[in-house]
Amino acid sequence: MKQSLMSYLGTLLIAMLLPFTYANAAKPKKTTLTDREYWASQAWKMASPILENMAKGELQKNMQTEYSPSFDSRNKKVVFMETFGRLMAGVAPWLALPDDDTAEGKQRHQLREWALASYKNAVDPSSPDYLLWQGSGQALVDAAYIAESFLRAYDALWVPLDEVTKQRYIKEFTGLRKVDPPYTNWFLFSSVIESFMAKSGAPYDEFRVNTACRKVEEWYVGDGWYADGPVFAFDYYTSYVFHAMYLETLQAMIDAKANTRIDYRKYYNRALKRAQKHAVILERFISPEGTFPVIGRSTPYRLAAMQPLALMAWYQKLPAELSNGQVRAALTKVMHRMYDIHDNYNSGGYLTIGFCGSQPETADWYTNNGSLYITSVAFAPLGLPADHPFWTDEAQPWTQVKAWGGQPFPKDHRWADDPKTPDKW
Repeated sequence: MKQSLMSYLGTLLIAMLLPFTYANAAKPKKTTLTDREYWASQAWKMASPILENMAKGELQKNMQTEYSPSFDSRNKKVVFMETFGRLMAGVAPWLALPDDDTAEGKQRHQLREWALASYKNAVDPSSPDYLLWQGSGQALVDAAYIAESFLRAYDALWVPLDEVTKQRYIKEFTGLRKVDPPYTNWFLFSSVIESFMAKSGAPYDEFRVNTACRKVEEWYVGDGWYADGPVFAFDYYTSYVFHAMYLETLQAMIDAKANTRIDYRKYYNRALKRAQKHAVILERFISPEGTFPVIGRSTPYRLAAMQPLALMAWYQKLPAELSNGQVRAALTKVMHRMYDIHDNYNSGGYLTIGFCGSQPETADWYTNNGSLYITSVAFAPLGLPADHPFWTDEAQPWTQVKAWGGQPFPKDHRWADDPKTPDKW
């Protein structure tokens, strides 16, 4: 009798629960992220350990660092300036967006607050996270990324800083003029710093800006590519440095209303067309599987190879050949391919040396895991609001998907570049 009663009660309980079970089965929990949610989650994962620690003056104490097996004899504290400068150049467009009450907006607000505190610590000699501004030529490189972050989010990241902190930056930037840059892309590190100072109203070195512009023009080899100095190298430095920092130098000089021999507006218009062509090439590099060719130096810079494509999307200057839907779909596929399969972070939550996972053999003699935060520059389209067509347009197949799928696709062609830009006097 007791067993029969238990069976009856069990059957009754199941009957009562079945409608609840089926109702919930019909409404599965959301498990997939939108493309923007995915991008923002990756940016947060990369940025939050850096900025939370540095805001408290604890980055140099807590960061789990890694260095190339062949790292040179430089002061290893360069890792912290590389980490901070390169990360901020990447997330600055995102942090420039206004606050909102979304989950993303709250994360963005938190990162911005941490970033402003971190900028202050970076130049405060009494802070444990005061950066290595002197004693290493590498300081010129990563000071340029800090200046670049100010250019990319001037009103959100530079204007709110207190006057003491601003003057400390001007002093540190000015002190880097004693660094003699090698005859390479390093000229642009000087020009970004000096053009930022021009924009901010500080004294600047016109010669360093204009010499960089003239040399970059000499090093242009056609069809969207720059040589890194007098000799062309088939690598991604056209992406890592040239297009972004050249355009930013020119725009900052335009913003500063600088009157020199160079017509910065004409130079900018020409450089923009070159960047658009390079964006076309980079989009064509992305395979249907979301991979792209691993070539040249500095391969652990990961998605920084895609910087011009990301920048043209953020600038809303994608060429006619590229739609928002196809560029977003292609870059999202690359991110999933890179970040979802292999772990790109060490046990402390900091980027690890490698291209897709931990691959220390890919390091160059100058590589440390702070260098790798340049990969964040691919997040530039997060600087577009969530309702922008880049995020809301339907995903579309990119060029290699069409080509390898037997679909019609646009043929490529050479982009001529012949405008004359004589000195104004």
